[in-house]
Amino acid sequence: MATADTAVLRRFNRAWSQRIGVLEESYLGQGRSLGASRLLFEIGPSGAGVLELRRRLGLDSGYLSRLLRTLENDGLVTVRADHGDRRRRVAVPTTKGRRAIERLERRSEDRALELVAPLGPSQRRRLDEALVTAERLIRAATSSIEPVAADGPQASYAVGRYFAELQERFPDGFDSEGAATTDVPGMSPPAGCFLVARVDEDVVACGGLQRHTARVGEVKRMWVDPDWRGCGLGVRMLAALEDEARRLGYGEVYLDTNASLVEAIAMYERSGYHAIGRYSDNPYAQAWFAKRLASLPR
Repeated sequence: MATADTAVLRRFNRAWSQRIGVLEESYLGQGRSLGASRLLFEIGPSGAGVLELRRRLGLDSGYLSRLLRTLENDGLVTVRADHGDRRRRVAVPTTKGRRAIERLERRSEDRALELVAPLGPSQRRRLDEALVTAERLIRAATSSIEPVAADGPQASYAVGRYFAELQERFPDGFDSEGAATTDVPGMSPPAGCFLVARVDEDVVACGGLQRHTARVGEVKRMWVDPDWRGCGLGVRMLAALEDEARRLGYGEVYLDTNASLVEAIAMYERSGYHAIGRYSDNPYAQAWFAKRLASLPR
């Protein structure tokens, strides 16, 4: 049974899918299904890696292969090994495929103009604002959180962004020299982990967990891209780290933070953390928190 929250989304999906032509056998009159048309659009005039397409569209490999074969049989794309990396397969549009992409772009634009034509300027602005918010929240809600190597490129990118923000926000700045590698061994298996959140292919949040004692884990380097704050990613990342802590056998988690990070402190308190005394020698820490973890269900 639909809840009040899901009823609105489902009603919007029905109205939107009907009006943009999702239900048509030939999407936008191009003789292809919506799935094949969307894949062709994502391949684009310059081509794209098959693995990247799979991740971007959230498709299983079998269905993606069938769609690619359909486009190949229609003479729209070729799938070949990447000249720079023979292990990587890329889908590249043919001349016919590039013309089809151009027609798809034009007809998509025409359909969008047709949909908003009856609206006045103020209604169009309201629609733009609503769709921007909806698109952002849906992308955040469907983002993936997964473990990566604490010394790998994705972790390094996220931690670099995190340190740069600390440098700007801390009253006396932040000395990142050496900090990038100090906690890396601890945030690695078997006693720790490092997680990143991705929206599409972009890393937009991170967090680490390391051993404090045999029964206490410590959350480290919690960060969310400023452009994605307010979308619930921080709460989801913190919950994912707590799940990892339970899995690793910790019954409690600690974390410390700086008083200038007021948004983070508010999130920790809403998530059930309570203030404790100093437990670390972190020179930038001004507030310390703890939370007891409920046991994992059997």
